[in-house]
This record gives sequence, structure tokens and C-alpha cells, in this order.
Amino acid sequence: MDPKKRMIFNPEESIDFHGFTGPFVQYTHARIKSVLRKAEGTRGKAQASGALLKLEKDLIVSLEQYPTILEQAVTEHNPSVIAIYVFNLAKSFNTFYTEHSVMNAESEEKKQLRLQLSEMTANVIASGMSLLGIRVPERM
Repeated sequence: MDPKKRMIFNPEESIDFHGFTGPFVQYTHARIKSVLRKAEGTRGKAQASGALLKLEKDLIVSLEQYPTILEQAVTEHNPSVIAIYVFNLAKSFNTFYTEHSVMNAESEEKKQLRLQLSEMTANVIASGMSLLGIRVPERM
């Protein structure tokens, strides 16, 4: 085997919570689940009125791509398509979550919308990771 083409496994990188790693995605899922637990008893239906902010729209667009991503992964026999998508979804959610408060949103309507987006994101992350044979924790 050509030494230049060898893959080197670094255990420290494999458990890093930052970057392109499984633990980063797992941590994002656990973080979302924590927010949803805090919101128990306050959940209502999100009404689709008012303007969406850019990061809310970006997250919705990302979530809508999931069926297409699954189809692409199957067609190409390429599970890395799912891994890349789930990682990018987790990154998008973290950007959204950093910029916009979920529990202390500007209005009750925004709070419910963001809770729904959070739940949908957690569900898609769990589904994608499950397809890859990776479990996601409820807590970390």
C-alpha cells in the first residue's frame, strides 16, 4: 500500500465535539433535546404568519432536502451523502440557535415556530444517524 494514501486514525479527533465528527452531530441532537425538555408544557402549534428570518428559512430549506438526500444516497450507493448532509444540518442548526433564542423568542408565535424547527431538526438528525448505524443520545 502506498504510504501517501494511508488513513491515520487519531482517537482524539474521533471524539472531538467540533468539526466534522459524529460527536459534534450527537452533541447537537442532545442539545436540541435539552431545549425541547425545557419547553415541555409550553408547546403549542406554530402559526405560519409573519416573515421568517434568514436562518429560519435556511433551516427549513435544509430540512426539506432530506428526502432528496436519501434518494441520492440510495441511487449512488453512497452513505457519505447522508453523513455530510446530517453534519451540515447540525452546523446550520447551531448557527440558527446561536443567533436566535428559542425559549426567549420575540413572540410566542416565534417561540412555537422555533420549537417546531428544533424538533424537526432533531428528528432528521436521529433518522440520518440511525441510517448510518450511529445512535444519538438524548443527553450528554
